[in-house]
Amino acid sequence: MANASQVLEAFRVMTAHKSLSRDELHDLIKDGIHAALAKRYGPNVQAEIIIDEEKGKIDIIVLKEVVADVIDPSREVSVEEARWDDPDFQVGDLLEIPVEFSEFGRTAVLAAKQRIIQRVREGERNRIREEFADKIGELLSGEVQAIERGKLVVMLNVLREAEAIIPWREQNPRERFRQGEPIRAVLKKLEETPKGPRLILSRADPEFVASLFKLEVPEIYQGVVKIIDIAREAGGRTKIAVVSNDDSIDPVGACVGLKGSRVQAVVSEMSGERIDIVPWHPDPEIYAKRALAPAKVAKVISETEQKVITAIVDEDQLSLAIGRNGQNVRLASQLIGWQIDLYSSREWMERGAQVALFGGSEEDERAADFPLAELDIPPAVLAALQAVGHETFLNIIDLERDDFLRIAGLGAEDAELLEKLIEELTIVEEPAELAEEVPADAKPVATGGPFPEIEEEVEEEVEVTPVAESDALELEAAEAGEAAAAATGNGEPTEQAEVTAEEAVTAVEEAGPAGEVDVEAVAEGESDERV
Repeated sequence: MANASQVLEAFRVMTAHKSLSRDELHDLIKDGIHAALAKRYGPNVQAEIIIDEEKGKIDIIVLKEVVADVIDPSREVSVEEARWDDPDFQVGDLLEIPVEFSEFGRTAVLAAKQRIIQRVREGERNRIREEFADKIGELLSGEVQAIERGKLVVMLNVLREAEAIIPWREQNPRERFRQGEPIRAVLKKLEETPKGPRLILSRADPEFVASLFKLEVPEIYQGVVKIIDIAREAGGRTKIAVVSNDDSIDPVGACVGLKGSRVQAVVSEMSGERIDIVPWHPDPEIYAKRALAPAKVAKVISETEQKVITAIVDEDQLSLAIGRNGQNVRLASQLIGWQIDLYSSREWMERGAQVALFGGSEEDERAADFPLAELDIPPAVLAALQAVGHETFLNIIDLERDDFLRIAGLGAEDAELLEKLIEELTIVEEPAELAEEVPADAKPVATGGPFPEIEEEVEEEVEVTPVAESDALELEAAEAGEAAAAATGNGEPTEQAEVTAEEAVTAVEEAGPAGEVDVEAVAEGESDERV
């Protein structure tokens, strides 16, 4: 059995690793000894425990009250028993029983050890809660201790006893860490488990980007520059909106730093993830234009009630505005909190022309219209149109050549240019419900066929579509066969004439659409070769 000095030394070593104070150490020892006494004397035992670290000594005194009739032996003793030690004991006196530390049995020692371990764990859990309860969203650093089924187990620098993990869903898919490597992550939440509190860290959360900028940009740390919104797809791209409380400080420039040093430090920590920094603006239309950077937006239209932004960009900016797999416009929509409908300038003009031709609500017409200045019109022609009040495309869509010639300053070439431009922008597919229904049994007819009177009737009802060349040749061959039959039999078809006509048709079919046949020669039975 170890003596008191050895026990004290063992406890000092243990508490050094657990970061316990001197008072906490004494409380743990007293609590453990009291648990051992309870095993020996009973659950309600009372005792005085005095610890002298300098001498390596622990004094233990059990206290019992002297009573006439004993009810609780763990804290009471009869007068007769007390007078064995001292005949002067009276009811109500307090009997002190000294206990040597070496007297504790194995069971009592195990009870003391278990109680001390339990207290240490409870202290660690409380310390973790107190330490990290108000640090949600802050950046923490540590070391990768283990990799278990995709999750990273991290040993933190601030409190090594804390259990911290980075689940797979909170990791950057572009990153791979090994055991022993340093790592930084943001504290996302404090999770309670049966084993105590557990710290959930993240490198994929937008707050991780904000914490890095706060670390690298003094203006953000001081509160001069503020991060308003962040939209992120971890491993791909991040958009961050910033604003400055001081007009003399450019928020974007402060985040970028001299020669991009500040933002480059953040990009390096995020394994090369692309970052777009845009200045925040309270106007949704201006904010949307900036959020779609690096694409240049020609025009935006907002619908406040539905929180929808319609953005129009030039053709060469469309792919840039959409981004890879739609990432740029998707992040821009998340950043501003509005839905963004993206159109190229040509798509938008065709949409406006369709509304103008086939109708729509007044709101649709206003939304589909656009200024003439957005079209490729010579300045002189544009000025002439604006002089008579034609400012938008819908103002001129119904005008014809003569109408343009009546406008002062416009000539024949200008009128032709405008007509051609309107024609290009108004070539749209007619809605299915407005299309003319074509009879199901209607067949295309070849122009110049054998029945011109039928062709004229069909042309009035449906558009004539030319038949295949082989069909036309077949009709000609049939006519030739009938002619041969008539010549042979005085107008009456004979057996030889019928056979000749069939041969003519067969010869045409064999020739196909790419060749010609000497119909007369075939009818006379002289030749069936292609010429």
